[in-house]
Amino acid sequence: MPVSIFIQTLNEEDNLPGLLESVSYADDIVVLDSLSTDRTREIAEAAGCRWFERPYDGRGPHQNWAMEHIDFKHRWVFYLDADERMTPELRAEIERIAEAWETEKMSRERGDPVAYYCGRKNYFCGKWLRHAMPPGNIMRFFQPPYIRFERLANPVPTVDGEIGYLKEHFLHYNFSKGLTEWLERHNRYSSYEAKETVRALADNPVRLGNLLSRDRNTRRLELKNISFRMPFRPHIKFLYMYLAQRGLLDGQAGLTYCTLQAIYEYQIVLKVRELQRIERGLPPA
Repeated sequence: MPVSIFIQTLNEEDNLPGLLESVSYADDIVVLDSLSTDRTREIAEAAGCRWFERPYDGRGPHQNWAMEHIDFKHRWVFYLDADERMTPELRAEIERIAEAWETEKMSRERGDPVAYYCGRKNYFCGKWLRHAMPPGNIMRFFQPPYIRFERLANPVPTVDGEIGYLKEHFLHYNFSKGLTEWLERHNRYSSYEAKETVRALADNPVRLGNLLSRDRNTRRLELKNISFRMPFRPHIKFLYMYLAQRGLLDGQAGLTYCTLQAIYEYQIVLKVRELQRIERGLPPA
């Protein structure tokens, strides 16, 4: 397979075997670990993975370190987390693209994409959240020399070249470690998001013209930038996910997930207020 697989881990002894099974055909699997204390390294190396480790300093900086310091075997890299799975359909699609570059049917000089967004099917309570959490677009397939990432959480890619969109999806089991772990993880994420929100409010003015961009991800990011400035963000997020996106059609799983996302949004709002109070020299709360 002319594609390297890139995986980031932290104490993923339960999730990692399933992911490695889904990409077992790859001849270059690279793991960047954040100093795990469980059997993650043992499992990875037993499967023939190349192992790198460093302290975690935010998703963007962590991924940029990999792009700058890891010598991937292949031109193209597909990135997956341990709670995600490759599918045969997605494998076939990315292999076709990589092989087209190897045979020079595609090239950067011709204006072909050097990075691709990919959607994912998100599962909760054994159910695909078809409506509450539709596949979306996440930057996962790219050539390392032409990409860098910004933000501590939910990183935004900066690509030196054209961008494309894959048709197939990978699978995401976001709650594979249970609800408690999800809440703890998103408590950390909300701290990262609060810092990025404060920075965006100061440095990223609203550019309404981006809403008319031909690139759908540019439109999405501008909507997110606008949302930073809106009141009642948790309520709006719930209503958008549950009614506008028809999360109600996902049944109890959809209602629970939309509620959890509203709670997560409220955590961000509270932490933004706290950071702003600190900036004004006031007590945090």
